[in-house]
Amino acid sequence: MTHLRYGGDYNPEQWPEEVWAEDVELMRRAGVNTVTVGVFSWARIEPRPGERDFGWLDRVLDLLHAGGIDVFLATPTASPPPWLGHRFPETLPVDFDGHRLSYGSRNQFCPSSPVYREHALSLVTDLAERYGGHPALKLWHVGNELGQVCHCDVTAEHFRRWLRDRHGSLDALNDAWSTAFWSQRYGEWAEVIPPRRAPYLINPAQRLDFARFCSDALLECFVAERDVLRRVTPDVPATTNFMGLQQPMDYWELARHEDVVSHDWYPDPADPTSHVMSALSFDLMRSLKRGPWLLMEQAASAVNWRRRNPPKPAGQLRAQSVQAVARGADAVCFFQWRASRGGAEKYHSGMVPHAGTDSRVFREVVALGADLRALAPVAGAPVPASVAVVLDWESWWAAQLDAHPSGDFDLVTRLRDFYEPLFDLGVTVDFAHPSGDLSGYRLVVAPNLYLVRDAEPLVSYAAGGGTVVMGFFSGVVDEHDRVHLGGYPAPFRELLGLRVEEMVPLGPDEVLTCASASLGEFTADFWYDDLRAEGAEVVATVVGSGADGVPVVLRNRYGAGTAWYVGTRPSPDFMRRLMDRVVAEAGAGPASRPPRGVEVVRRGDVLFVVNHGTSEVRVDVPGDHVDLLTGASVTGSVALGEFGVAALAPALPSGG
Repeated sequence: MTHLRYGGDYNPEQWPEEVWAEDVELMRRAGVNTVTVGVFSWARIEPRPGERDFGWLDRVLDLLHAGGIDVFLATPTASPPPWLGHRFPETLPVDFDGHRLSYGSRNQFCPSSPVYREHALSLVTDLAERYGGHPALKLWHVGNELGQVCHCDVTAEHFRRWLRDRHGSLDALNDAWSTAFWSQRYGEWAEVIPPRRAPYLINPAQRLDFARFCSDALLECFVAERDVLRRVTPDVPATTNFMGLQQPMDYWELARHEDVVSHDWYPDPADPTSHVMSALSFDLMRSLKRGPWLLMEQAASAVNWRRRNPPKPAGQLRAQSVQAVARGADAVCFFQWRASRGGAEKYHSGMVPHAGTDSRVFREVVALGADLRALAPVAGAPVPASVAVVLDWESWWAAQLDAHPSGDFDLVTRLRDFYEPLFDLGVTVDFAHPSGDLSGYRLVVAPNLYLVRDAEPLVSYAAGGGTVVMGFFSGVVDEHDRVHLGGYPAPFRELLGLRVEEMVPLGPDEVLTCASASLGEFTADFWYDDLRAEGAEVVATVVGSGADGVPVVLRNRYGAGTAWYVGTRPSPDFMRRLMDRVVAEAGAGPASRPPRGVEVVRRGDVLFVVNHGTSEVRVDVPGDHVDLLTGASVTGSVALGEFGVAALAPALPSGG
């Protein structure tokens, strides 16, 4: 693209037709150039089975096109109309406890239901054939926030077919699921069911396979719709909107089947560190297809679904939007254009709020439109990174099953433990699949890799001269959730130069005192590994308590590279010191370190500086620049006030 997309979900079916022309005029005033249409319009398009009412949508698309506004057209299959659930109750999902959920909300469908799929694909086909040639159409938006899970009998039969394809035979299934334990051996396929409420713990390998199956079932739904769209409109790209760090779908796999990644993200205005998780999620979206992505949804101000929903303070909307662009977004969009008068999300903010255009929110929306026009030169530009963070969905699913050393283990928290100090150091990261090509990175961080199919990519990376940092509870099980024997983490013992005999979760109030000759004293909590070094250098140990002398941070030379192991959860200040040293040794650091709460990210030739705090800061930016947002010359440093932003392009030589 030669410019950035700006807009949001537009739901004209919620409003009288006389409002539509006003909407287009206000969009033009705000600088909106793209809207998503039709996400929740199934009942309007198909009011009764087989009927089609496209007239209103014809008028909407024509009106938008006449106003110079492009359309991301949605297939409205995420929210079936009441008649589908009423006439075909087998399309409704069944929960873990066996209760069939009703219609009257949204997302009320079983992904495995052939009846649901038949009606959905019929609608998608007609939608594509009617609008495939419309000049406003620029992108297909398939479904919405896929993540549905069902445990019904239709799903059970689909699950059994999936298992036959995966394992081949019942004997192989029984072996993979370790069914010799607790007399769980299956004698015929009909006995195999999805995980459902049972008297005690459910077979973890069954649950792991079911998580894989649920992801694949949703992927089938997406691919079926995408294939219809590609057949009718081969030149129109397709996406579906992700939700950051969401468990139900393997986003690595889903991203392979879409043309561009899109993302819905709603940071909490009440969390002064929410920008860290925003950066993490944005880096992940950019990494899934190694390129620009679309911020499909964010809130203009408050949301409606938290326990308390404060509005965004003045200026934060701009800072968060520029942050997304800095980390690779080629679109900044919102849910939704006009705040709803009724319905479950009426208190979710819109670009046009209930207060109307004479409001702070709309004025900020208009100003943001001007900012994004000024940032057009970065559209399509890459975001360089010399550090990769390893993330694997099936390992995530397995790591958070029941009956583990700690029921409080949370992968997202472990990711943040390692990501936040890198953020504070000004280090931009990519995310990587553990089987991916790591050769372009100076440092690879694996906060947790509980399930390991193949350790070779990480081992070879380090042997070839790379630096690896690994967190605890890694390298524990294989793809069937069976423990790698010989001492944890068996697949990485030689790489790390250590052997863990037992894993020791700590109580909520337990704190370890630790010491390091090179990195100073620190505290740690949550967990420690009872381990011994087998060639690794001990960098830090526990001091006092029953764990006195136990190593908690180790460094091992392996081949031409280095591997670090962090066998506890150190305090944040120590993690910053540790990662500072690791980054420096790996040669992966930035030229300068930003103040706390400030991020500095390079995209293409533009250096973005974003102040997420409420105090004025001054940030060193060596060289001569021009701020694309203000046109001002900047030399040596830039001052930013509360939620201030700058987009610094190299200044042209005198006379250039």
